[in-house]
Amino acid sequence: MNQLLLETIRCEDGSLQNLEWHQQRVERSCHILFGAGKEINFQKIHIPPEANTGLFKCRILYGRRIHEVMFAPYSIRPVKKLKLVQADGLEYSHKYARRTRIDALFAQRGQADDILMVINGLIADTSYANVAVFDGSDWLTPATPLLAGTRRASLLAAKKMIPADIPPHQLANFEEIRLINAMMGLEEGPRLHPDDVIPSFPK
Repeated sequence: MNQLLLETIRCEDGSLQNLEWHQQRVERSCHILFGAGKEINFQKIHIPPEANTGLFKCRILYGRRIHEVMFAPYSIRPVKKLKLVQADGLEYSHKYARRTRIDALFAQRGQADDILMVINGLIADTSYANVAVFDGSDWLTPATPLLAGTRRASLLAAKKMIPADIPPHQLANFEEIRLINAMMGLEEGPRLHPDDVIPSFPK
């Protein structure tokens, strides 16, 4: 258990966002991996003066304790194409800083901007975001994501999304695909049409 974990928190105009969900995740990971309690408290993170205006990414490396905190300006990168890739056997239930297998899958994206992983026959995540799909009336999100993100958790708790099993061949039934993570909400993330997903294996 020597690997460090990573937490990314949105800092907007000097305020750390969604802290309740980030704190829950770090406490859960520390308990499971290290047998630790509540030694890490994100409320105590010092926000530098330059992050008091605008949108910043707060990147935290931690194990039993916090090892490093970094702030950097953030802007949402465009994603116009996704490529389906098989990711059976991939396990990432805790947000490790080392992402060797995810990076290897990302390298298979070809001309696409990112990958859309398929695990055990079901849509999971992109390389850096959870997924939401719109069926004309409701937003659905994969019931078994690779990593249960904090933004996803907050949207599910607010009943703004519904968990569902989504096989790749059903993507064509949806009107829109959006990407969500700690840094971008449902209304902010990249928006794609199902035709923007490139298949890479037989259905």
